[in-house]
Amino acid sequence: MAASTISFSSPLASSLSLNKGLANNSVSLSINERSFPALRLQSASRRFRVSCAQAKPETVDKVCEVVRKQLALQSDVAVTGDSKFAALGADSLDTVEIVMGLEEEFGISVEEESAQTIATVQDAADLIENLVEKKGSA
Repeated sequence: MAASTISFSSPLASSLSLNKGLANNSVSLSINERSFPALRLQSASRRFRVSCAQAKPETVDKVCEVVRKQLALQSDVAVTGDSKFAALGADSLDTVEIVMGLEEEFGISVEEESAQTIATVQDAADLIENLVEKKGSA
């Protein structure tokens, strides 16, 4: 299938262009003539999720379990890859405890600089997969 291009103006950027290649489910983005890497679209139960690097579902599930345990969340509180720690009620100390729980669960060590970039369950899962991969190749 042919690719389609959508262009529009934004207060943040004088021009924004979105190119969608339907054949490979990818999207490339350019803002003010500056291109960004292609993103992949993955179907997930009647919706699309856009991501650059996607952790395995089992990794996301384990991270969700650790987050639920560390924050002592009720069973009716939904925790998904899109869940933001702050929205779940985590403060900076809770986030440190979550990272420590993840280090223990996955047998990894997260540097403080990397830990500060984690805002969502998906961020944590993606970081963990990268660290586990590096650990395995070392």
